[in-house]
Amino acid sequence: MTGEDRQPRSDIRGVVRGSAPAPLSILDLATVGAGYTAAQALETTTELARTAERLGYHRFWVAEHHGMPGVASSTPAVLLAHLGAHTSTLRLGSGGVMLPNHAPLTIAEQFGLLEALHPGRIDLGLGRAPGTDQATARALRRGSLEDGDEFPRQLSELTHFLDGDFPAAHPYAKLSAVPSGPQRPPIWLLGSSGFSAQLAGRLGLPFAFAHHFSAANTVPALELYRSNFRPSAVLDEPYALIGVSAVAVPDGGLEAARHLARSAALGMLRLRRGMPTAIPTPQEAADYPYSPAEEDFVESWMANVVMGEPSRVADGLEELRKRTGADELMVTSHFHGHEDRLRSYELIAQAYGLLD
Repeated sequence: MTGEDRQPRSDIRGVVRGSAPAPLSILDLATVGAGYTAAQALETTTELARTAERLGYHRFWVAEHHGMPGVASSTPAVLLAHLGAHTSTLRLGSGGVMLPNHAPLTIAEQFGLLEALHPGRIDLGLGRAPGTDQATARALRRGSLEDGDEFPRQLSELTHFLDGDFPAAHPYAKLSAVPSGPQRPPIWLLGSSGFSAQLAGRLGLPFAFAHHFSAANTVPALELYRSNFRPSAVLDEPYALIGVSAVAVPDGGLEAARHLARSAALGMLRLRRGMPTAIPTPQEAADYPYSPAEEDFVESWMANVVMGEPSRVADGLEELRKRTGADELMVTSHFHGHEDRLRSYELIAQAYGLLD
């Protein structure tokens, strides 16, 4: 498909299911909890994708992370191919591919292949962070850490590969990304600050903001996105989703949800201290001897988790959507316990109205 053939995309905006006030989606990290194997985590992710399709979630994204024992989704394209074979209607995507870790042609080929395998179901979400520590980033990039300002150039190159429309004088003009599907996957920019927000706006691309770990920046980033937005060949108006940590429990209220959520908080604390582990059990998190500074970090992190019994979570999600003006919510539950996570997503779907 050439640049001249492109039309505004009809597959970017989410579909509202049931009586839900907005589209609801899932971000999954193939969570590896203490006592589980990576194989078991990936089996749960597969079950979760099938469940998400049945419950009415609109899209299911997986994230690229490296060197983290608690995350098994290091290679989104491989995992998405597998998930596509086990679902039939669910939109699947990367949330995201960390573009500086890869040659743009490689990503164009991978996602062209995914689109050919699962036509009309693939999203290509791109981030500019390494998704890991600096040493692992150097290993991924063979010793060269490019400046973040290189990201727009890489993005432009990737887009030209996907669209097959390099200028005639460009060194890559005669190259093609093979295979390709009936159309190229829509590109989303992901971010946790203002850089990608402004870039997404200027390019007229959909934007996904990581509210779940950068909540203080959510409203400013979305305002930057909207104020910088220019209509493009793929999107005529801004479209933004935000990632939200959420934990729903069938009973026990806020305390039961906090008990589960603290396992994720302790995992994040260890990651921030440069000692990543599998996600600890809730009991391990409860018994951990937190210093005052560590307790402050955990409480600050948990303040941005929407949690409790289902109706409380649904109300919290809707309050957040209205406050930020997000067009779509993408919930993530990166805590210990496969059965508890699956149950949480089911309870959220029911309470938010996806099944009505």
